[in-house]
Parts: sequence; C-alpha cells; structure tokens
Amino acid sequence: MQYNSGAQLDPSQMGGGGGGRGGAIAVGGGASILVIILAMLFGFDPGALLGGAQAPAGGATTSSEYANCRTGADIQANPECRYVAYTNSIQSYWQQALPGYEMTKTVTFDGVISTGCGQATADVGPFYCPADHLVYLDKSFFATQMPQLGAQGGDAAEAYVIAHEYGHHIQNLTGQMAKVQSGGQQAGANSPQVRLELQADCYAGVWLRFAAGDPNGIISEVTQDDLDRSVQAAEVVGDDHIQRMSAGRVDPSQWTHGSSEMRRTWLAKGFNTGDPNQCNTFAAGALA
Repeated sequence: MQYNSGAQLDPSQMGGGGGGRGGAIAVGGGASILVIILAMLFGFDPGALLGGAQAPAGGATTSSEYANCRTGADIQANPECRYVAYTNSIQSYWQQALPGYEMTKTVTFDGVISTGCGQATADVGPFYCPADHLVYLDKSFFATQMPQLGAQGGDAAEAYVIAHEYGHHIQNLTGQMAKVQSGGQQAGANSPQVRLELQADCYAGVWLRFAAGDPNGIISEVTQDDLDRSVQAAEVVGDDHIQRMSAGRVDPSQWTHGSSEMRRTWLAKGFNTGDPNQCNTFAAGALA
C-alpha cells in the first residue's frame, strides 16, 4: 500500500476515549485468538469480556499523540501515522457514500481501556462500541495476534480490519446493528450476527475499491499483494479456521463471524462492486 506524500492528514480523527460503562455490546471484527479459543471451548460470549469491573483504566491515545501526522510523507518518519491515514480515507469515503454520515474517531490504546461499552483489554481485539460510536484498537494486535492466526499482515491487512470496524459504525448509524442486537446474542452459520459481520466485511471491501481507484487520495496505490493480504486477514478470522486451530473440529452452530469462505466472499463482493448497496447480507440466501 502506497501513500500520497502530499496528501493532508487530519489527526483530530484519532483519540478521544469514551469512558464510563454502558449497556451496549461491543462489536468486533478481529477478536484475538486467545479470547475466541476460550469462547469456542467453554461456550461463553467474548463480548462479555467487555465490562470487567476490576480492570484498571488504560492508556488511550489523544489526537495530540498524532499531532505531527500532517501529510502522507509523515508516515515514513512515523509509521504510526498510518492509523491516521486509514481513518481519514475510510471516513472520507463514507462522507461521500452515506448522507448524514456522522464522523467519529479511532482510539488506539495499550493494555486496558475504559469505553462506553465497559472495560476492554487487548485480548478483545479491534472492536466498535455503539454506545460511544468509537472504533478501538490495541496497537499490539497486528504485531502479535494476527500472526498467531496465520496472517502475513501489512498495511492493507490492518486497513481492512479498521475498515471492518467502521462498517459497524455504518450499521449503527443505519439502525441495522440495533435491529440485530435486539434479538439477543445468536450464533450459527446463517444467524443475524454472522450476517452483521459479513456486511461489515463487504463495506470494508467497498472502501478498498474506493482507495484503489483514487490515486489522488491519501492512499495512492493498492496492489494485488495488498488485496491478497486483506483477503488472507479476512480468512484467518473465519470461525471455521479458528475452530480448527483451537479445537481441531468445526461446529457451524457456534459461528458468530462466518467462515473463511464467507468472509472472503463478502470482502470480494464489496471490492468487486464498489457499491455498499450490494452488501445486504440480510437479504441474501446463501452466504458463500
């Protein structure tokens, strides 16, 4: 993934943790292998880890920590500026695509953080909190947990994960998330929860198409290798892949995010069509 060195970055879209405890369920897209393995083996909801009362407040970033991320050229001097680039590009797309789009922020943190959905640790992985409308990301996730799942990583894979979480922000704004969550926590290959996650994958693919086709934007080039790494990142967080790693067997009745094939299919559909209207997983019959 190449960056436009002259593009302006907006670091104010970073930081600003929500704090407090709320009743909303956090929605994730790349939950850590540790949490998912425990969930698969012992049958609890990983979302329940959000809200642990004993966790201390953690270190959330503020926009000032990214204050020097002003142009695409700054990414070379400070690689963490790439988080600003991802966030800016994703929100630039949705400002155009969704009338009335509500701007939000990406909050990076180390260790533990207090959110509008409760306390969260790095083990939860990247997630979106509908209570405070923020995307949360422990920066160690890409360096430690994605490789454990078998992903090569890279900037495009990171961008896919963050774009997936912004897909949940879109679902929150449109009311789709509330509709699904009103039905309670459900699992299964065709469950509303799986369809929610696959729609967010599709939205991430739509954004990747936008970024790849906008040479004057913040991201100036998305290569085939970038796309391959994004697809791989989607595949390794498939429920079947994680179940094989953790328990040596696949049980579709416990799926909450969809299989590797499903995630690859809907990411590809978003990229190939470039149209968020084609991401209606709730109207689809077969999901893969």
